[in-house]
Amino acid sequence: MTGTPPPDVVCLGESMVTFLPTRPGRLADVPSFDRGIGGAESNVACALAAAGHRARWVGRVGRDGFGDHLVEAIGAHGVDVSAVVRDPGRPTGVYFRTATDRAGAAHEVAYYRAGSAASAMAPANVPYDTVTDGRILHLTGITPALSASCLDLVRALLARRPGRPPLVSFDVNFRPGLWPDRAEAGRVLRDLARGADLVFVGADEARELWGLTSVGAIAEALDGPRLLVVKLGRGGAVVFDRGPDRGLDRRPDREPGAYGAYDADGTAPAGPDGTAAVDPFGTALHVRAPRVDVVAPVGAGDAFAAGFLSGTLRGLDPKTRVRLGHLTAAAALTVPGDVAVPARRARTDRLAALDDRAWERLRLGPGWTGDDQEVRTS
Repeated sequence: MTGTPPPDVVCLGESMVTFLPTRPGRLADVPSFDRGIGGAESNVACALAAAGHRARWVGRVGRDGFGDHLVEAIGAHGVDVSAVVRDPGRPTGVYFRTATDRAGAAHEVAYYRAGSAASAMAPANVPYDTVTDGRILHLTGITPALSASCLDLVRALLARRPGRPPLVSFDVNFRPGLWPDRAEAGRVLRDLARGADLVFVGADEARELWGLTSVGAIAEALDGPRLLVVKLGRGGAVVFDRGPDRGLDRRPDREPGAYGAYDADGTAPAGPDGTAAVDPFGTALHVRAPRVDVVAPVGAGDAFAAGFLSGTLRGLDPKTRVRLGHLTAAAALTVPGDVAVPARRARTDRLAALDDRAWERLRLGPGWTGDDQEVRTS
């Protein structure tokens, strides 16, 4: 990596070729598909590169045509793909999905990733310096579900040892289909999250994994990270800022769920955007999400993480970071594919700086990221 500036962010994980239906319907009925790219970590890298940051994706793909396509397509987004390994003996993963909401009963996804090149990632074959020379290392809970060696790799990268990046980010990103044992998933993902500096988790994921029904209970269960972002869907997000030392302060004398006025179903208290409260596990700040006319409900979580990380790299305050997360998520929700192409920085900065009343009236639809597009605030 000599001769080039170090990356701002390194994102490690599996990327796959995704096939998107050309029309709604069951996979059995859709006659044709459009090819795209999909992978939580590479999605984040692409969105960060589009936002003007130096992003590197580290992964492993087959020495095949699909691997060629992934490396070329992700590189075309401005992402550094020089650390991607080509595996001659294992294939690149692919998947097919329907156009419906992932959370809906009609949604179908057919993965062909068993034995993929990415599943062979391990501490022994991922050079440590390719993933630790950035300001931020971003990981997700998908990678440890791929294989035992992938789990070992993520554990090694979360270990607190010399050379660890200044900030390690972890998106829980629970995918039930990858975890045959739900109880094991809960234990593994909780332990991994506790080792990170910044954690993203959906309230719905926390309910499914750990049976937690309030944001306060989630904050107490994930007591290791300096920053914890709990996503409430349309209810916005709550960020807990513990400072450099608060995350290591366990408080077993408190009852789980005793903190936080935000329910895990997205219910938030009345009041202006940016409502804050001092909590024993840090300052809890609630930031509402704008209204979005959704085209395809996929990729929003990755995009939110990218927006928040972009604000973190820029040293912005937590409220603005969350708003940038919401805006980048809206960019993903208003296009059919998985990869968000955010609006230009000047545009997102202007929207993120709206006063609370204007932000609550904000409504974003298809095409809103274009410079010539008006944005509704009613």
